[in-house]
Amino acid sequence: MKTKSPQRLSRFQLIISPYGNFYYIERIRKLEAVLARKPRAVQIDMVGIGEIPADSALLMRSVLMNRSPKTRIVTNARSSLQGASVLVWLLGDRRLIRNDARLFFRRSTLSENGEATDVWKDSEAKLWESDDIDPEEADYAKVLQAINEFLPVRELAGRLIHLPVLRQVGLVENEKVDGFLASAFAKAEQTMAAR
Repeated sequence: MKTKSPQRLSRFQLIISPYGNFYYIERIRKLEAVLARKPRAVQIDMVGIGEIPADSALLMRSVLMNRSPKTRIVTNARSSLQGASVLVWLLGDRRLIRNDARLFFRRSTLSENGEATDVWKDSEAKLWESDDIDPEEADYAKVLQAINEFLPVRELAGRLIHLPVLRQVGLVENEKVDGFLASAFAKAEQTMAAR
């Protein structure tokens, strides 16, 4: 009788490209297939220049959020990351980053409620023209809201974020916190199972 050995780590490469929306759609489909197998861990290696489009990053976020609770995600930034790519990296349960790599995200041209940041001079004008709002920019504003769950966007937008800052806020190399959270969640699961 054959016994299955537990799957340890599935590796998944995500090349960050300055173009290629189809590439991201295809990679998201493949990531869903990897996560459907419910591996114990998936490592997403992020490498390359460019930026993941905001809509693709939000879609990847929804895929990662709907994974099995037993699957841990490790995100490995092998290159500097910018824009919506930062959000995908932040979604890892454990985050790795090359020592000299940096994070960067710009401010959005939309406010938190989705309106253009320019003040209307004519209070009568309330209708938006199709040229006034870019749907991609609205998605980018949503990405910034999600990034704000991990990093203070207002303070860090438009600045290069280096490894010491990421250490300081506990996003990398924080095994003590990771161990504490893992044991806390294990105890919570045991309590729930006992009921």
